[in-house]
Amino acid sequence: MSTLISEEYRKMQEELHRNPNYGVASVQYAPIVAQVLQQINATELLDYGAGKGRLGETLKTLLPNPPRIRHYDPARPEWATRPQPCESVACIDVLEHIEPDLIDNVLDDLQRVTLGHGVFTVHTGPAVKLLSDGRNAHLIQQPPAWWLPKFMERFELAFFQRMPQGFWIVVQARPDAGKPDKTGEPQGLLRRVVRSALG
Repeated sequence: MSTLISEEYRKMQEELHRNPNYGVASVQYAPIVAQVLQQINATELLDYGAGKGRLGETLKTLLPNPPRIRHYDPARPEWATRPQPCESVACIDVLEHIEPDLIDNVLDDLQRVTLGHGVFTVHTGPAVKLLSDGRNAHLIQQPPAWWLPKFMERFELAFFQRMPQGFWIVVQARPDAGKPDKTGEPQGLLRRVVRSALG
């Protein structure tokens, strides 16, 4: 089993989570996640790096039939057990916080748990908050060109969208991925998902 977080950093994150304003960014991405979940008729969602669990709480207000929400966050003792694979996975405002020497382990674990679709967001610049040792809370500050090859080694990339501070993507597990049409766009269901998510 590969290491996903050092014990020293896990303790720092546990301390940060005592701040009521830390680990709540997922709320702003909940409408996008909700659109994807509706289109794929998801019955369960793993919130990977769940923070305070606000994504799941918000989805329950947005969806008439919300999926069963499972949480994983190593800085929350009640959610720290390594998760089982899930048909749909959200990883929101998490990956930029990962220790750089462990990012490949975490991405490998995301691949392991994503049986169907994933919605992931990445912030590419600095955070407002600092860690207790003075480092910026975003330990990885890299452009999409650095991130995308890492995702594409592990998933079929179904959709990519830039944001002012980073980007979000929709991925599919390789065994379930559909072939692109002649334009290179995802076909069928996921094509409708991303169009719907963008309005």
